[in-house]
Amino acid sequence: LGVAAVNLHRYWKVEFESEEAIDCGGVSKEFYSEVAKHIFDPDLGFWGYSAVNQMCMQIGNSPGLVGLDEEERIYQFTNYRFFGRFLGKALFDGHIINIPLVRHLYKHILGWPVCYDDLQFIDEKKHKSLRQLTEYTEEELSYCCLDFTVTEEFTKEIIPLKPNGENIDVTKENLDEYIECHTRYLLLDKYKLQLKELLLGFYEVIPEGLMSIFDFQELELLMCGLRDIDVDDWKANTVLCGLYAENKEHPSIQWFWEIVGEDFSQEQKARLLQFATGTSGVPAGGFQKLQKNEQGEICYFNIVGIDLMESRYPKAATCFNRLYLPLYESKEEMKEMLSMVINLEAGFGME
Repeated sequence: LGVAAVNLHRYWKVEFESEEAIDCGGVSKEFYSEVAKHIFDPDLGFWGYSAVNQMCMQIGNSPGLVGLDEEERIYQFTNYRFFGRFLGKALFDGHIINIPLVRHLYKHILGWPVCYDDLQFIDEKKHKSLRQLTEYTEEELSYCCLDFTVTEEFTKEIIPLKPNGENIDVTKENLDEYIECHTRYLLLDKYKLQLKELLLGFYEVIPEGLMSIFDFQELELLMCGLRDIDVDDWKANTVLCGLYAENKEHPSIQWFWEIVGEDFSQEQKARLLQFATGTSGVPAGGFQKLQKNEQGEICYFNIVGIDLMESRYPKAATCFNRLYLPLYESKEEMKEMLSMVINLEAGFGME
């Protein structure tokens, strides 16, 4: 934080104390890698693993800040100014930070609005429970005794989601507003001070206007890199389900691996992985270490065969590393459809 903003745009050479080395790029890479490991260490409390995908990091709940007065809390939050500067400087210098963030943080950096679908990537249970409320009758909803408040996990403080929220009961009439307020709190208001400092630090290095040419998928790829995805490892650790479980030699499966292994570029492979699992990253242990929840439960990549009458487009369930792949009639049609969906923003609707 002591570095003047103008110096963040200069070319830096790194030298480690008591180590003799000329920085021709390798030392800088190690510097960024080591600092990133320390910054994103969950034990520090500033960042934590996503409850849905342990390969992604989200802003931590910071239980260690409980009990501090407002001035001390604000001082601690300025650490996020450094984090923002660090991420911006790494991107500016072209260094990869191989630690993906949760999706809505990339949207915040880009100035994009967040939405209900983003909630599934940080709290799958809350995402499902809010969706389930839409299926309740007025009487069933009244039994839930909900109002426009949330209770903080660590402080047990009751936070109003809108003015006088503790005196406003949730009904069918205002349910949509309640879901919108709850989503806004979990994705924005809960971490408002940390997020503000993070973005201020990032924009000191790369102005917000320069980020407008990217979408959130491209930004993740820029910051986390185009990894050399091992298609053989991917294939060896994939489970076939649905219609493909009945016929594992179906032509569509052969076409899929030919397209991924021979036709797709590294960027397209990364986008496909991002489409199906929620991140373009692969764990250090390879595809056999893909996880689906905070307990570290292993969940292999799985391809579910579906009939063309059900859908002509591939679909995904990122919480379960699952790709729904129709039984196409030609390799060309499959390639066209895969290429289409991996370049679109997809999410779960409130069905």
